[in-house]
Parts: sequence; C-alpha cells; structure tokens
Amino acid sequence: QVQLVESGGGLVQAGGSLRLSCAASGTIRRINIMSWFRQAPGKQRDLVAQITDGDSTTYADSAKGRFVISRDNAKRTGYLQMNNLKPEDTAVYYCNANVETGSIDGDYWGQGTQVTVSS
Repeated sequence: QVQLVESGGGLVQAGGSLRLSCAASGTIRRINIMSWFRQAPGKQRDLVAQITDGDSTTYADSAKGRFVISRDNAKRTGYLQMNNLKPEDTAVYYCNANVETGSIDGDYWGQGTQVTVSS
C-alpha cells in the first residue's frame, strides 16, 4: 500500500512564499511522475506542475515563473516551492504520484493541504 502525505500549506499574504512537501511511503519500487494539482472551491482540480523521474518538469501557465517543482528520490519526497503568491492561488493542493509497487502500478493521491493567500 502506498501513502502520500502533503505538508506545508497555510495562510500567507500576497507576494509571500510557501513550500509544499509530499512524502511517499509504503511498498514502492519506483516513483515515476510526481505532480501537484490544486482545486479551488466550486472549480475542477487542475494540474499545477509535474516532474518525471528524470527531472523533466512541466508547469501550468499560471505557475510558470513563480513555482518550482522538485523531488528527492532518496527521500521519496516531492516539493513545490511557490513564490509571489496571489489570492487566485488559494486552493487545496494535492500531490499525485505514479508509483510502481512490484505488483500493481498506479496513481496515488495525498489528502490535500490548504493554501490561502490573502490580499
């Protein structure tokens, strides 16, 4: 069984920064793509950024130039550094990982962490 636990969310003023973490645990052979999604109230869950096991990254237009995704494979942890935060970044942020377990491969989700940006 695989678990993802996010941390690092909170309340910050516009222009501030937060660093989210996503720690994976369980029966893991390999973590392929790690991704961050976000969901604001009444809206769909959208991709923010993703990183492959080769450290190739992709960002949503809204995140480019402000957010940086990274990962530490030895720690099985992914990160999302968010700078110059705006009120429209307010959402629940979810970590997603595509994991090889040796038996069943699949996508796993964390429980989410709230990010609130005040104006």
